[in-house]
Amino acid sequence: MQYVPTIGLEIHVQLNTASKMFCACGTDFAAPPNTQICPGCLGYPGTLPLVNREAVRKTVVAGLMLGCRINRLSRFDRKNYFYPDVSKNYQISQLDLPLCLGGAVTFQHAGAERTVNLNRIHLEEDVAKSTHHARFSGVDFNRAGIALMEIVTEPELCSPEETFEFLLALRQILVYAGVSECNLEQGNLRCDVNVSVRPEGTDKLGTKVEIKNMNTFRGILAALQFEIPRQIAAIEAGGTIVQETRRWDADLGETFSMRTKEDAYDYRYFPEPDIPPILLDDAQIEEWRAALPELPAAKRERFVADYGLPAYDAGVLAAQIEVADFFEKTAALCGNSKAASNWIMTDLLRLLGSSGRELGDIPLKPENLAALIKLLDARTINMPIAKELFDELFAQGGDPATIVKERGLAQVSDSGAIAAFAAEVVAANPKVVADFVGGKAAALQFLIGQVMKLSRGKANPQMAGELIRAAIEAAGK
Repeated sequence: MQYVPTIGLEIHVQLNTASKMFCACGTDFAAPPNTQICPGCLGYPGTLPLVNREAVRKTVVAGLMLGCRINRLSRFDRKNYFYPDVSKNYQISQLDLPLCLGGAVTFQHAGAERTVNLNRIHLEEDVAKSTHHARFSGVDFNRAGIALMEIVTEPELCSPEETFEFLLALRQILVYAGVSECNLEQGNLRCDVNVSVRPEGTDKLGTKVEIKNMNTFRGILAALQFEIPRQIAAIEAGGTIVQETRRWDADLGETFSMRTKEDAYDYRYFPEPDIPPILLDDAQIEEWRAALPELPAAKRERFVADYGLPAYDAGVLAAQIEVADFFEKTAALCGNSKAASNWIMTDLLRLLGSSGRELGDIPLKPENLAALIKLLDARTINMPIAKELFDELFAQGGDPATIVKERGLAQVSDSGAIAAFAAEVVAANPKVVADFVGGKAAALQFLIGQVMKLSRGKANPQMAGELIRAAIEAAGK
């Protein structure tokens, strides 16, 4: 019998606000443990929560980017449970009146467009971070109270690979929206994965299992690749699937049972008595809608239409909003969008990857790259010199035109000087010349390289090739 997996996600996204959801404490990830806390986020008696307006705005912005319906009336609720990471024994969240309803994410999977619907987006406070050691556990309350947006999908994902592609697309949209850094290493984005299997041809969903607190997309992919076969094997062996929460052990490559799964009534939700309902009017929502950035998919399409880029190039450039902005600024300044695309895709991304640096932290700016491209297009410098300059600009910055002038790097296009170099190279390399005359095209590249060496890299390579041919013909007469 064949089985069909059904996967739904609860994605927790820390919003990049300067202060926490219901108090003025900071949100610096690098702060020493338990230094960004106050009586409010610890739930001391007598304290009252104050709603972070920016967190509300960013949640609505995320909802608008994802095509959600925005509730004009929303409300906070108390989710009651006892656990060391919740000092006040309840979490302020949203149950029946969230900020956003519906919405969808459209993405590419297996060469086709796929759309997965969302159920809701609600706003809540994060809990503390627990760290477990061999003989004790520690709790850092710096994270407790940080504004947390929970995005709940419909159970429409059908494979581990599809889930992976969905998460990549969602993360890209959220980063474009500027609502979160979505830095998985810092725990900005975490995910609970609900998965079940059912016999093919049936509509009734199987019993779901929740894999809790996944914090890498590759981990989610691997956990699903283990859990789906585990459930199928259990059913085929005559067993039953229990609704439970499981954890993923990356070292062993397996999921393990933690506890039976709670339902909503287990948390004894009730309206938060200390926070009035949130009321949003149409004018405010439309103001936020008008300021929305371009969606990644729209940017990819525009790059193809406006700049004449291949679809692959457009996808690479639009993958990160910082890279996309860098490209557009460079293309506008140099007037050569294809060259800008090639330099960014081939050289800039290579150096960023090898150095581990972020685009915003390097000295190279769009105006520097545009100036370099202009020098190359004007044949003031040749490609080898441009490559050397690019690496220097990446590391130190500077004006390419000034560097070229000060160091005398301008390309030599004096036919007399290059002809002399060509004649010297032809005379010094008779065997290579014979290979070229015999039909070995690669031999010419060697000879051009020798001319470049004699000219200290300044010769016009195209002119060098033409004059080498002329020197060979002259020598053969």
